[in-house]
Amino acid sequence: MKLRMTAEGLIAHDAERDRWVRLPGEDDLVAFLAEGAPARARAAAALASPDAVEVDPATAVLPFRPRSMRAFMLWESHVIGSSRMLVKHFFPAPIWRIVSAFEKTGRTFPKLKPTKGFYEHPTFYVANHTMVLADGQDMWWPSHTTALDFELELAFVLTKPLVDATPEEALDAVGGWFVLNDWSARDVQADDARHNVFGPVIKSKTFANSIGCDVVTADAFGDWKAATGRVRVDGELWCEGGTAGPAHELGAMLAYASRGERLDAGDVISTGTMPGCCGLELERWIRPGQTVQLEIDGIGTLTNRVSAEAVPATAV
Repeated sequence: MKLRMTAEGLIAHDAERDRWVRLPGEDDLVAFLAEGAPARARAAAALASPDAVEVDPATAVLPFRPRSMRAFMLWESHVIGSSRMLVKHFFPAPIWRIVSAFEKTGRTFPKLKPTKGFYEHPTFYVANHTMVLADGQDMWWPSHTTALDFELELAFVLTKPLVDATPEEALDAVGGWFVLNDWSARDVQADDARHNVFGPVIKSKTFANSIGCDVVTADAFGDWKAATGRVRVDGELWCEGGTAGPAHELGAMLAYASRGERLDAGDVISTGTMPGCCGLELERWIRPGQTVQLEIDGIGTLTNRVSAEAVPATAV
């Protein structure tokens, strides 16, 4: 089931008639997902009712306010490809000459590969859940970067608490899937990778994320490792990718994240950048005035225009 939130409450997509219908009495998307089958049964009845009230889906707002946000990195090829381009474009030229000369042998430069820990346990960072933009909202150009970038990511929201969860327990907490754009400052990321003791996801990742308005229930979405998506900039197709072959399973990711701490309903988990689906890997750079549209099949699109006039803000 596909859901959206409006100022008046929750709406659901009637796929048979291709319309959006208001769900009476439902005003909390995360609570709806947490209830599970009984809530979906009420929604099905509302969709089939002759008194169903159709709603313009364009009135959708941010589906929920994240309680927290964790972003994983699961694909080896993305790690290697993005690391290579960070070195090429933002590290001192002599370093790139060494890397490129080595890779002319047909081998990957060893330092571009993930560390041993990438394979031993899921890798993630804690993002700034307060700086979230909605679909259609203008994205500002951050004052501390000259290399703003997008990342196409498949994300989900939790609907129940997890503490030291087993992988099986963790899977039961997955509520609904949506599209996420993890905006990134690549020049800052490269500098942090070289000089910051806390690593490359400090000021390069804390200024904004965007969340799509469409949320698909976990029972309806299917296999998350079979997801496919694409990115268009000003209507031009820049890239396509998928989620096949992650380094870790979903249950293992959540079990690791909940180790020694409590996750809860409303927490957002991103599976990370689909390989090849960021400007850095493509060596293509967005500019102010351009519109970036992310799409994941079976969910929907997430669109933001990059504006030189916009100022840092959260979703309204």
